[in-house]
Amino acid sequence: MTDRESTHHNGPARLVPARSALALLSVSVCLLAGCATGASDAKNPAGAPAKTPVQAAGAATGARLDLHATDGQEHVPVTAGGRVTVEGGTITEVSLSTADGRAVTGERSPDKKSWAPSGDLKHGTTYRLTAAATDADGHRVSRAVTFTTLAEADRFTGKHTPENGSTVGVGMPVSFTFDKPITDKKAVESAIEVSADSGQTVVGHWFGGQRLDFRPREYWKAHSTVTVRIRLAGVKGAAGAYGEQDKTLRFKVGRGQVSTVDAAAHTMKVVQDGTTVRNIPITAGAASSPTWNGQMVISEKLISTRMNGATVGFAGQYDIPDVPHAMRLSTSGTFIHGNYWGDDSVFGRSNISHGCVGLNDTKGGGDSGQDAAWFYDNSLIGDVVVVKNSDDKVIAPDNGLNGWNMSWNEWTAGSAR
Repeated sequence: MTDRESTHHNGPARLVPARSALALLSVSVCLLAGCATGASDAKNPAGAPAKTPVQAAGAATGARLDLHATDGQEHVPVTAGGRVTVEGGTITEVSLSTADGRAVTGERSPDKKSWAPSGDLKHGTTYRLTAAATDADGHRVSRAVTFTTLAEADRFTGKHTPENGSTVGVGMPVSFTFDKPITDKKAVESAIEVSADSGQTVVGHWFGGQRLDFRPREYWKAHSTVTVRIRLAGVKGAAGAYGEQDKTLRFKVGRGQVSTVDAAAHTMKVVQDGTTVRNIPITAGAASSPTWNGQMVISEKLISTRMNGATVGFAGQYDIPDVPHAMRLSTSGTFIHGNYWGDDSVFGRSNISHGCVGLNDTKGGGDSGQDAAWFYDNSLIGDVVVVKNSDDKVIAPDNGLNGWNMSWNEWTAGSAR
């Protein structure tokens, strides 16, 4: 997320339509002092109730102002601070300024029901906000608050996958990684709602204090839409850690594809929406470095990448700078990828890799007729690759996006709700 600082000017906050400086000054003084707009006379001496429709905050009026902060509040999110909304009326005046008097510009919505600063406020800054509204009968209500925005050092953010608007495979979890350890997991988890139009129940699971994944009991229904509502703004996740994110994202689930690798038979069966579309000869991990068993989710697609054994505990054993059609299955370095250096005879007959699943390919990956090219072109991030009959244990659920290797009871036990 990119934080945007508001533009500061040396005048009062701008409203549309514009008024003269004198008119603005007069109205602002009256709002702050709670005075009436008419001159006093013998029938209305100083100190007597003004016979005008002006109302103080909380008086009987149809207009209800919300300044989205209480007076003296601290840790106000910069994305929410300074906002004004009204029910039962229209906004007539807004003034927002820093403690040292620098005005913050903003605009009122066309329907005059809301007002917002032109950009996000500055972190760790004290502001004074005043607003007035009028109901249908001409009664006016005003409110004023002073608040301080969240300091940079006191905020936490969560990187999430998948991205808004993406199309993913049926195994794709919604995964958050927070930049600070979370101690109030219930508050944070409760501020994130994941729902699917398929009606599937979705539950979160914590892997330690900084990662929270959401998934249904079974894979997402193909061709469904998933909505993620993030309401972390103002949520206290830990001492000195307050959230700021407040957004909604949606992604689509594509056709259902699950590919099953049989490491003993050296084959992979690709099934889409219940129909087998291809059987592919493969080579898996050798006896000294077998491939993990279990359900693995494609989390990254790379048309070409470098694979160096030194990064995964095999220093000096390989360093290939141009591995084609590589798709990540684990954080620890398990990929399903094209292999052009192995003899054609190994595919479908023997396991020679250091733990990855290899498919026949050409150097540079330019031959679309190769098995690796076909599988790459027909795979989505979020597709599932299941490995069985390998001489190794099941992959850890948090090694990649692989929480499907937990039972539903184990998964739900890791929820803080």
